[in-house]
Amino acid sequence: MARSRWGASWLSRGRPDHPPVVFAAKIDNAMRLVALDALAERIGLKRGQGAAEARAMCPSLDMIAADPAADQAFLEALADWCDRYTPLVALDGKDGLFLDITGCAHLHGGEKGLVSDVLSRLFALGVEARATVSSSAGLSWAAARYGHAHVIAPEEADRVLAPLPVAALRLPEEAAAALERVGLKEIGDLLEAPRAPLARRFGSLLLLRLDQARGQADEPLSPRLPVPSFSAERRLAEPLIDEEHILELTRHLAKDVRSSLERQGEGGRLFELLLFRVDGRVFRVKAHAAVALNDAERIAALFRERLQAVHDDLDAGYGFEILRLAVLRSERLDPAQQDFSGVPDESQPLAAFVDKVSARFGPDCLMQAAFAESHLPERAGGFVPLRNIAAVMDAPAEGKTFPENRPLRIFAHPEPVEATAEVPEGAPRSFNWRKTRYRVTRAEGPDRIAAEWWVDGEDHPTRDYFRVEDQEGRRFWLFREGLYEREVTSARWFMHGVFA
Repeated sequence: MARSRWGASWLSRGRPDHPPVVFAAKIDNAMRLVALDALAERIGLKRGQGAAEARAMCPSLDMIAADPAADQAFLEALADWCDRYTPLVALDGKDGLFLDITGCAHLHGGEKGLVSDVLSRLFALGVEARATVSSSAGLSWAAARYGHAHVIAPEEADRVLAPLPVAALRLPEEAAAALERVGLKEIGDLLEAPRAPLARRFGSLLLLRLDQARGQADEPLSPRLPVPSFSAERRLAEPLIDEEHILELTRHLAKDVRSSLERQGEGGRLFELLLFRVDGRVFRVKAHAAVALNDAERIAALFRERLQAVHDDLDAGYGFEILRLAVLRSERLDPAQQDFSGVPDESQPLAAFVDKVSARFGPDCLMQAAFAESHLPERAGGFVPLRNIAAVMDAPAEGKTFPENRPLRIFAHPEPVEATAEVPEGAPRSFNWRKTRYRVTRAEGPDRIAAEWWVDGEDHPTRDYFRVEDQEGRRFWLFREGLYEREVTSARWFMHGVFA
């Protein structure tokens, strides 16, 4: 709200002379405060307070309707921005982020330097934030929200936790209130207390949260995005705006990624180019490859097509300050023999065509026919996105052949017809289809296909298929749905395909 109303530099310029700002939402059929700024907290307003009571305390209160979707989108954008520090970024509820900076802090001047850089950059972007680095997520959560320390050594965990309220242990409100009622208001009151009575009275969650905050219990973080297998990055002294310069730098990044791929004998199938704009916005451009790639020129060519496709949506603004090329999915890539000219093998023009078209129009623009594990004709095959050329070229054909007694043209949805036939299992003598009457001169069948009870249910009727030919020599594929006197009393007929 502050950024949109007062600009991104409102923190550096100082808060304007404006009434306290709060956000309200309907909770239990009553309007209550769900968020408030520092000025509103200083005058005594609290989360969960009734909106009418808050208005009575401060008549000039600026009350805004809460927008959870917008809050979530902003938090996701901040998480993207934090990718500049580490790829291991996890969401912490609706108002926080966890960053696993193991092995990354030295790239930013150590832990203190990283915290200082994060907070100063967010301050310049107009975002009020608090951050803490520690050996456990629970300790960082508690200190960032209720304490003042920026960097906590493992041996200082108990000293930092002791004066904090029990709510800093991420307990439910009911549990925190129950602890306060018996005089256990600070975490220090729990550190030396007997564990067994605490567990019996307040549950095992209290001890788990306490151990997590002290670093005595593991608490793995789940990154919001998959961690790339390989990546290369450039931090620029001057922001880039021109698309050609971006593509040239992407080619250099592809060379760095290729070195990593070659050492592991891998080739990339899914690449992502991250563009960090100076105002904090992050653009993610993905490119799929039809075959495993480690050639820098072909990788750069993929993003040339992708950038042309997203040209209108890629607003460089004041420029991009960080570019990162990541490999999100890779496969084993066996080295290929080159010819005497030294030119890499280009014997797969189909793969190059698929890469170019997919990069321009999206990965699902090309489709391929594929078999499916089903004995019902309309489910036995279909079209899937053409993404893996190697699998298509090398797929064995044994056991997956088209039945000779079925037409080449099969309708996706059988069309009802009116047919006259002998019961109980006779072929049709004549039928009406698409307002035209056909008289049958020859017929073969029936070919019986039972229903897929695990999909359609046990009561789904059986089908009897017939191949018929009319007086004009036209051949059709019809089926009768339901067995007389066993499944139905009046069967229905459907047209499912036509022969060439």
